[in-house]
Amino acid sequence: MDHRKIPSFTVRPGALRAGGSRALLRVAVGFALVLAVTGGGPSGSSVSLAQESSTSPGGAVIVPTPGGSTYTLMQMNLCLSGFARCYSKVAYPAGVQEAVARIRDARPDAVTLNETCRGDVAQIARRTGYHLRFSTVTAAGESLPCVRPGGRGLFGDAVLTKAAIESTDSHDFEAQAGIEWRRWLCVTTRVRVDVCTAHLATRSSTTAAENDAQCAELAALLDRRAATRTVIFGGDTNRRRACAPKRAWTRPDGSADQAPGLQYVYGIGALRSPAAAVLRARHTDHDVLLVRARLTLPSHSRYRRSMPSWTKEASARAAPGLQVPGSKTALGAVMR
Repeated sequence: MDHRKIPSFTVRPGALRAGGSRALLRVAVGFALVLAVTGGGPSGSSVSLAQESSTSPGGAVIVPTPGGSTYTLMQMNLCLSGFARCYSKVAYPAGVQEAVARIRDARPDAVTLNETCRGDVAQIARRTGYHLRFSTVTAAGESLPCVRPGGRGLFGDAVLTKAAIESTDSHDFEAQAGIEWRRWLCVTTRVRVDVCTAHLATRSSTTAAENDAQCAELAALLDRRAATRTVIFGGDTNRRRACAPKRAWTRPDGSADQAPGLQYVYGIGALRSPAAAVLRARHTDHDVLLVRARLTLPSHSRYRRSMPSWTKEASARAAPGLQVPGSKTALGAVMR
C-alpha cells in the first residue's frame, strides 16, 4: 500500500491547466483508449485538491434521528477524457453540468467519480461545495491530459466528500493489462467513514485474469481498512460479480439502461439497510448509482445532512426502502 503524503491546495478558477508536450504519444494513447485496450505500464501519481470553501451549500441538519442518521453515496462514470467513443455523448461541457446538477439535487455525503479530468472535478467540487481528492491514471507510462477541449487537466478518478478529509491513500493495482494502469483511491473523513473508488480493467477474453486479480486485491484492501473503520466503496468494476469482502453488502446498477451491472457500491461496518436507485444520465455512457444506508456511528448524527431531493425526472425506478415520487417500480438490488 502506498502511504505517500498527498498534498492539498486551493482550487481557483483557471487553475490546473495541463502542459502540452509529447503530442505524438498522447495521440497514440488516445487511439488505444478509443479501442478500449486496457492495463500495463509504470505507476501513476496521485494528487489531491481541496476546494475553496469547507462549508457545503445547504448546511448540516443538527437534529438526531431515532434510528441513527443516514449516509448517501453517488457513483458516476463521466467519460470525460476526450478519447473514448462514449465522449460523443458528453457534449462537453454538458456532462460536467449534469454531474453538478445531480450532486446538488441529491446532496450525497460522498461522490465517487471515474473517467474524470482534474480541472473538471475541481470545478464540480467548487460549484457544489465538496472536499476533493484526485488520483491520476497513467497510460503508456505517461499522465494523460484530457482533450477536446484541452486545458482540463489530467485524466483520473476522484472522491468528493461533504465532511473534511483527514488522510488519503492511492496506489496502482498489482495486476495490469494493456496501456492504462488502474488505481484505487481511498480517503478517511472526519465523520469516521472511509470512502474508496476504483475503475477496474475492462473484462474481456484476454483481460479477465487481470480484472479478477484487481477484484481480489480490491476486496482485500477494503477488508483491511474495515478492520478499524466504516468503509463505503463506489466504482466501475467492469464486472457483474462483486469485489467486496464477504461481510460487506453490495448494490449494483443492475437496472440501468446503460451498461447495467458494472457499477457497484459496497458498505462495511456501521452502515446498515442499504437502498439503491439508478438515475438516468444523458451525457455519459453509464447511469448514476445512488445508495443510501443507515449509519449507526453514535457521533454521526450531528453531521446529518438533509435527505436527497428526489425528482420524477431523476429516476423511474427505486429500490425497496428508497421511494422516488411518481415511481412504483422497484430496483432489483441484491445483497452479497
